[in-house]
Amino acid sequence: MIDDMEVISLLSKADRFLGRLDMYSEYVDIDLLTQMHIAKEATQSSKIEGTQTKIEEPFLLKSEISAEKRDDWEEVQSYIIVMKEAVEMLHALPFSTQLIKQAHKVLLRGVRGDQKQPGEFRKSQNWIGGATLHNAVFIPPAHHEVDALMSDLEKFANNQEDPLPNLIKIALIHYQFEPPLPGWQR
Repeated sequence: MIDDMEVISLLSKADRFLGRLDMYSEYVDIDLLTQMHIAKEATQSSKIEGTQTKIEEPFLLKSEISAEKRDDWEEVQSYIIVMKEAVEMLHALPFSTQLIKQAHKVLLRGVRGDQKQPGEFRKSQNWIGGATLHNAVFIPPAHHEVDALMSDLEKFANNQEDPLPNLIKIALIHYQFEPPLPGWQR
């Protein structure tokens, strides 16, 4: 049960904005709006991996991108493609580890990192920021715990009997993949 009035107020506000977006979708090209949002998200999310692209670059042709920026451009394009394919997969599959692994396989197809176990969960410890685990900004769960944790996440996401509002569930799921990092601005 949610009894924090600030959370309830924010949830109410988010629901209103979703209602407005739904209303606007009757009058605008929703596919174009979605493409623009995905391009923005791809550009911003890729920064954590060191990819540097500007918001307008995903809309350019490969031939319009300088040679030194093509690898970054291709990674953002891969992100855009995987988002579209994942949405399509959701028509046939529930949110699941199978869907996540398939999306990961598509994400790494033909880009830097394509040798890093595409479609599989990691098999070693990693971290974000810092040269070692000792000075890392964030250390995710140990690799041997990932399968069980992903199974728990899948059950949480698909539990129809949980009274938690969907927006709260979505926020919690997102947080599990992308916790806020100190000093990291998106």
